[in-house]
Amino acid sequence: MLHTLENSRLKITAEDHGGELKSITSKIDGTEYLWNSDPTWWKYSAPVLFPIVGTVKNGEYRVGDQTFKLPQHGFARVSDFKCVDESDSKITFALEWNEKTLEVYPFKFRLEISHVLNENSVETIWTVKNFDKQKIYFSIGAHPALRCPIDPNETFEDCYLKFNAEEKSSRLLLSKEGLTHDRVPTIDGSTLDLNYDLFKGDALIFDDLKSTEITICSKKSSKSITLATKGFPFWGIWTPDRGGAPFLCIEPWQGHADFVDFDGDFKDKDGIVSLNVGDVFKTGYTFIIHE
Repeated sequence: MLHTLENSRLKITAEDHGGELKSITSKIDGTEYLWNSDPTWWKYSAPVLFPIVGTVKNGEYRVGDQTFKLPQHGFARVSDFKCVDESDSKITFALEWNEKTLEVYPFKFRLEISHVLNENSVETIWTVKNFDKQKIYFSIGAHPALRCPIDPNETFEDCYLKFNAEEKSSRLLLSKEGLTHDRVPTIDGSTLDLNYDLFKGDALIFDDLKSTEITICSKKSSKSITLATKGFPFWGIWTPDRGGAPFLCIEPWQGHADFVDFDGDFKDKDGIVSLNVGDVFKTGYTFIIHE
């Protein structure tokens, strides 16, 4: 089921499946800022990645002496959430542990996703609650696909990324087996020109960015969209490597795919969040629309 919120500037829609934001539309001129989930390129718009980001080695992970299987990016993005609260400016979805989740993830949790509409921005808030009798472990991340170019009369190469800090960063390289420790210098300064060749080796993955905001800008027009975070240790930037997709994913992560040489317990994965009994973890990110 789709739910709609709107104010004088923006109209947004979100759905129960995945608790996912599906549209951010300007009420000033009708511009759509979010990808429409066309499966020709990618069937999602802005899914949550939980309880893992990326892949676990060989599709399996270990908790103590038990082994479990999880697909890429976990199960939350393909789960049906329940709408638990809705107002003129905020909607909240919830997913709780059940017998099916326990088969692949042995922890009792509640994940809430709230979308809050402000004047020219949309904030997504994640809240994870520990309902277990033990400490629980997870990763969480965003995977929003933003229109790029925003103006359909422009090209992907007309666009660039603007960072809110000066960066000198090398991306970590992916292989078919997982994340490697190899690095390639990628960003030197506060901007990065976009072209499809950047993504021939899959996503750009960073663990050393100082920026808390990344903006998709155009060299030909003034429209832009910023993704602002509350501080994440990892970032992914992705578009399909076959080229031509009219969107770019800007992804703040808490966690990442397993390194190719990782063989440890799930709790020892890089970027894993630990949450004590009864505790709550909260974080999120915000889209800011510049028209």
